[in-house]
Amino acid sequence: MNPLGAKFALPLPFLWQHNHDEPIGHVIEATPTKQGIKFKAKIAQTDEPGKLKDLLDFAWQCLKMQLVAAVSIGFRPLKYSYINDGGVDFEEWDWFELSAVTIPAQAEATITSVKSIDAGLRKAAGVPDPEQPMKHIPVFDPRKPRQASKARVVKLDAPARDGAKPFVIREIKRNR
Repeated sequence: MNPLGAKFALPLPFLWQHNHDEPIGHVIEATPTKQGIKFKAKIAQTDEPGKLKDLLDFAWQCLKMQLVAAVSIGFRPLKYSYINDGGVDFEEWDWFELSAVTIPAQAEATITSVKSIDAGLRKAAGVPDPEQPMKHIPVFDPRKPRQASKARVVKLDAPARDGAKPFVIREIKRNR
């Protein structure tokens, strides 16, 4: 996928595991670069009991605990070519949705940080940022089965979910 070939209009739907009947929020910012697309997604929040609240709480917990730590896109190719050694180069494409997923089709499409939208309020109040970088750990790359690559792991404190503002996923980092 050529990130610079993405055609889209914000906000984009942010889905849970590509389930079109399970939206969890919206992509509110997206910046294509040669290295990938940096984005911000806002997770919806409700106090009204029911299936939606359960889904939003479940998605929030999975993302916060890095049980779901990747994203995937729904798209339609506009301009593409076949690669000699296999695969397809999508030069231009319509971007329809972004999904939080357990297993992405593109191994590099990982969530690099999860932050609460109230970061500015915490900073103003002198409360430290809950992100605490951890050491790099080996990560399996299916394209390089005999060698492990490294990934940055971010450990998050567990703020009270009921008092937390919707969070923002800051970026996807492509390892190349």
